[in-house]
Amino acid sequence: MHRYNVLFLCTGNSARSIMAEALMNKKGFPNFTSFSAGSHPSGAVRPEAIRQLEKAGLSTANLRSKSWDEFSAPGAPPLHFVFTVCDNAAKEVCPFWPGQPMTAHWGVPDPAAVKGTPEEIDRAFSDAFSVLDRRISLFLCLPLTTLDTFSLQREIDDIGKK
Repeated sequence: MHRYNVLFLCTGNSARSIMAEALMNKKGFPNFTSFSAGSHPSGAVRPEAIRQLEKAGLSTANLRSKSWDEFSAPGAPPLHFVFTVCDNAAKEVCPFWPGQPMTAHWGVPDPAAVKGTPEEIDRAFSDAFSVLDRRISLFLCLPLTTLDTFSLQREIDDIGKK
C-alpha cells in the first residue's frame, strides 16, 4: 500500500483548503496525509469552516492558516498531489514543489465571500463542503497504483469539473 501526501491550496487558507485538508485526512486515512496552505494566508481559520467540520464530525485539531512556503522549504513533506481550490491561487505562480507532484485545479466558490443572513452564509459553507467531499471521494476511488501518469492527470483534472 502506498502513502500519499496531498496539499490543498487557496489564497487565504481560511475555509475551502482547510475543509479539504480535514476531509482528506479523515476519508483518506491511512493512505493519505493531507495539508493545506495559502499564497497569502489570512492567519485565522474561519469560524464557519470550523462549525461545518464539527457538524460533519471531523477533527479540527491542529488546523491553522499557513503559508505555502512551508511546503517548499527544506524538510517539508514530499508532495504527491497539489490541488488548488480557489481561482486566485490557480492563477498565481506557485513555488517549486520538490518531487514534481501532480497538480489540478478544483475550484470551489468562496463561501467566505458570501454576504447575507447567517443562514445564507452557513449554506454557502455547507455547499463548498459538499463539493469538496464529493471530489475527494471521487479521487479516493481512483486506482492510483494502476493508472499511468497521463490517465491519472486526466482523471484528477476531470474531478475538478464535477
